[in-house]
Amino acid sequence: MELPAVNLKVILLVHWLLTTWGCIAFSGSYAWSNFTILALGVWAVAQRDSIDAIGMFLGGLVTTIFLDIVYISIFYSKFATGDTGRFSAGMAILSLLLKPFSCCLVYHMHRERGGELRPGFFGPSQERSVYQTIDSPDSPAEPFADLEDRGQAVPRGY
Repeated sequence: MELPAVNLKVILLVHWLLTTWGCIAFSGSYAWSNFTILALGVWAVAQRDSIDAIGMFLGGLVTTIFLDIVYISIFYSKFATGDTGRFSAGMAILSLLLKPFSCCLVYHMHRERGGELRPGFFGPSQERSVYQTIDSPDSPAEPFADLEDRGQAVPRGY
């Protein structure tokens, strides 16, 4: 099954709007969890090549599905009494219903960026080519030996 091509910015905008409307009645942990995950989504938009950013956004969306179910089920009867409360609860529920579809789209984007789900999904980043190992032959045995050879001052304490 081919998923439609949806821009990550559209997903963020829809969930931001629904979360904002959901926060009219639901606040506290509902707002913190959802807006934190939306911030991860902004990170995923800003760093288009980052597998970690899109992976954390995907993991956060999955987590907020569970958190939203718990939060709405506990506090629905307390806040959904008037018209504003029912509207807010409806938007929170609509956001919850759209999240599994959003997860499918974000997972597709995760795969396009080269990510894969495996047992070590939450482990260290796959992008290790940028880092220099500690035992690299390029690193000198004495950190400031090259400064002493050139007659330059060595920082104190070494």
